[in-house]
Amino acid sequence: MAKAKKHLFTSESVTMGHPDKVADMISDGVLDALIGADPKARVACETLVTTGLVVLAGEVTVHNAKAEKQLQRVDEIARETIKRIGYTHPEIGFDYRSCAVVRALHGQSADISQGVTEGQGVDKHQGAGDQGLMFGFACDETKALMPLPVYLAHRLTESLTRVREDEILPWILPDGKSQVTIEYHDDVPAKLHTVVISTQHTEEVVNRSGNVTNKAKKEIIEKVIKPVIMDECPNLWSNRVKFHINPTGRFVVGGPHGDAGVTGRKIIVDTYGGRGSHGGGAFSGKDPSKVDRSASYMARHIAKNIVAAKLAKACEVQLAYAIGVSEPISVLVDCEGTEVIAETKIAKAVQEVFPLTPRSIVDYLDLLKPKYQQTAHDGHFGRKGRGFTWETTNRVKDLKKALGM
Repeated sequence: MAKAKKHLFTSESVTMGHPDKVADMISDGVLDALIGADPKARVACETLVTTGLVVLAGEVTVHNAKAEKQLQRVDEIARETIKRIGYTHPEIGFDYRSCAVVRALHGQSADISQGVTEGQGVDKHQGAGDQGLMFGFACDETKALMPLPVYLAHRLTESLTRVREDEILPWILPDGKSQVTIEYHDDVPAKLHTVVISTQHTEEVVNRSGNVTNKAKKEIIEKVIKPVIMDECPNLWSNRVKFHINPTGRFVVGGPHGDAGVTGRKIIVDTYGGRGSHGGGAFSGKDPSKVDRSASYMARHIAKNIVAAKLAKACEVQLAYAIGVSEPISVLVDCEGTEVIAETKIAKAVQEVFPLTPRSIVDYLDLLKPKYQQTAHDGHFGRKGRGFTWETTNRVKDLKKALGM
């Protein structure tokens, strides 16, 4: 009997208090406020955060007085978001009361607008907001049809947030990261190899040598890590798992005071943890006319339905668009050799079953709703909730019918 082929794969996640995620959440908070008042708003909001400072920049076009009022209060939206995340005390080095907010937002380019607005431009339908290639991925490693390493990494950052907000471990501060390494045997998850947790903390858990106490590290393992693993994949828990808890020894200075944060710098965390491909476009702060966001959500939806239909064990979907053009330039389905029917046939069925123009994607996934700030932490995919419409597997029967199955 041949030995199993083994390899390790690692993915990471970050908490909502990580500087880049603070920026993402502010950008999506602004987006939610604007499209909540004006579903036709065009929004591309970038955020920079650093010690005592928030900078909002980008292009915003709104069409009514209600949305204009929201646009005038973006500094309040930024502060409300920072407060929600947990930066509420000046001694942390960054807090919602004392930070300055600089606004540098202006209208969308008329040249772009005519290609995106229905009835204008060469293609009279609503065209893509930019050129680009977007990817969606799914696999059968978890019930959520996500790769196991990134799925667990997200659940760990959620756990870090929970024990902080519920004051189970009150010494934890908002900034934090997780990292999970899984050992695969013949491409199947077989062992939990290594878990890394780095969390910002108060001086309360620092010992005389200036490092986090062993007691605090044990609490992280028992109250943050173990509950997640035992809930999601108890068969992988063992005394052979390697743990690295705050491996630098000390993490008191963190958040935007420790590092500057910018919207869109955690695109691999946002997607599949390095599993599969990424087209390069970020999500947060962009209204769904931007295919960077909407088509990535649709590609995930398609890939997930293909795997849910058991047409493949793993699937990556690529959609490519040209600015101002409504129909995709190309559609590719790659099942990594796990397909039960030819990939070209699956790709043809995809184009029959799923709407792929920017306008139809927005309508189909119900994307003109203020629901985006919740996507800006703990991953955009593999999530539960009514807002995550791209996570539904409602087209399994339609795909099979299109394939004559």
